[in-house]
Amino acid sequence: MPQDTEGDARLWGPLPAPSLDDIEALAIDALESLPEPFRSMSRDVECRVAEFPTEEICKDMDLESPFDLMGLFEGIGRTDDGIVPQTGQMPNRVWLYRRPILDYWAEHTDTLGEIVTHVLVHEIGHHFGLSDDDMYAIDDGLR
Repeated sequence: MPQDTEGDARLWGPLPAPSLDDIEALAIDALESLPEPFRSMSRDVECRVAEFPTEEICKDMDLESPFDLMGLFEGIGRTDDGIVPQTGQMPNRVWLYRRPILDYWAEHTDTLGEIVTHVLVHEIGHHFGLSDDDMYAIDDGLR
C-alpha cells in the first residue's frame, strides 16, 4: 500500500488475499531481478506455488505444522553428483507455499514481495550449494 494510505482500514476491505497467481507473479519478478550470473544459471529451475507442502513433505521433514515451511528446493543441486540430467530425472524445482508465506507476512513488517524474494533466493541457493551468508548477500542486494 502506498505510504499516504497507511492506516486507512477502509482501503483493505475490498482487497482479496493474494492468490497463487499473485505469489507466482512476485516470484517471477524476483527471478528476473536476480543478479547475473545467478539469474542465467537459475533458468533451469522451475518455480511452483502451492497452498501448503504436501502431507508427505510435512511427514518427511517432521514438521509440526504445514505453516512451518514457506519454500522447498526439490532436485539435484549443482554441487551434487548428477549435474548432467539423467534419463527420467525430474527438473530442479522450487516450491513456494502461499499460506505459510501469507501467515509470515501478516506477522512481520516485510512486504510480501520481500518475503517471496527471500524465500526464492534461499531455495535457489540450495541449488547452487550457497551458504546462508551468500544467500543473505544476494537477498540484501535485491532490496
